[in-house]
Amino acid sequence: MSEDNTARQDLPPAAQRALAEAAERRRLAEDEAAKNPAPKEYGGRDGLDPARYGDWEKKGIAIDF
Repeated sequence: MSEDNTARQDLPPAAQRALAEAAERRRLAEDEAAKNPAPKEYGGRDGLDPARYGDWEKKGIAIDF
């Protein structure tokens, strides 16, 4: 972890500020996601994500959206 801090100290002040702002935005987004979880989907696809695994068929019917 000390190597990461050393590398960041070598960056210009503007880059250090940008990294700090990005870390804060990530923390806020994680807090917001924890407070408001995504609603559960009813009637959606079962199994693996078709966009990721290329399975565009449900009950023998090819779908495209």
